[in-house]
Amino acid sequence: MNKKNKTALVVEGGGMRGVFSAGVLNAFGTAGFDPFDLYIGVSAGACNLAAHLAEQHNRNYHVTTVYSATSRFISLMRFIRGGHYMDLDWLWDITISECRLDLEKIFSRLKKGKKEYVVVATSIITGLPLYLVPDRSNLEHYIKVSSSLPVLYRKILNVDSIPAMDGGIADPLPVIEAYKRGAKKIVIIRSRPSSYVKRKSHLSFLLPFIFRKYPGITEAMKNRHRVYMEAVDFINNPPEGINVYEISLPEGTNISRTTKDPKLLEKVYMTGQRAGNDFIKKVCGSN
Repeated sequence: MNKKNKTALVVEGGGMRGVFSAGVLNAFGTAGFDPFDLYIGVSAGACNLAAHLAEQHNRNYHVTTVYSATSRFISLMRFIRGGHYMDLDWLWDITISECRLDLEKIFSRLKKGKKEYVVVATSIITGLPLYLVPDRSNLEHYIKVSSSLPVLYRKILNVDSIPAMDGGIADPLPVIEAYKRGAKKIVIIRSRPSSYVKRKSHLSFLLPFIFRKYPGITEAMKNRHRVYMEAVDFINNPPEGINVYEISLPEGTNISRTTKDPKLLEKVYMTGQRAGNDFIKKVCGSN
């Protein structure tokens, strides 16, 4: 895809906080609002973008509330006993069986509109981002890799023989990548408030022990806060001629990566829908 002056849609991850971006994308899809040439998603954001491209507007809210917000997916006791805190294997198997993404719709839509969809993962060997362009045969695997949070999900998955994990480690807010790919207008949906400042993890001293076989990923995780704040600086101070529009989680929204409270998840989802509709009105009203 060589088109210049692209319009990009970038969606942050964040585990269960991703229910906010699911709401925003529901509003976009329901309204038929799709001025985008390039889509880049990280972790839960990549999952939400896939459902958006499939025109399954309520799918990921359904996945979040019916499957993800259960002890079958998130379990501290299982983790203490040596299993996954977040069992992605179970989640992928059951959702593929019961409410699978419409892969045909996704790729016919991308091809017809000459659009590009990128899933962000992180190489465990180098600690650098992997910008994966999926096809029908590997999309579900790519978004699983992008969603595989270190430690909380104990397996290491591979992409073309490269061990990889959560895209949010190497490039949690890939606005600069969107710019490098020719985007002049970038809309970013964040699962954090716009004022959020990422700090160095208090557990960073454990990383060399946990990932002693992989110094590259250890360094990436240590530097994650710097990469995040560099992206925030780009959002707030884009280069001349580049317009960045941010849709962010409202201040004071008390939702975490592992929230399972159905009422709170619904509230944040509806907040996302309102934010998406407000953005459409603002953009369309200014044209």
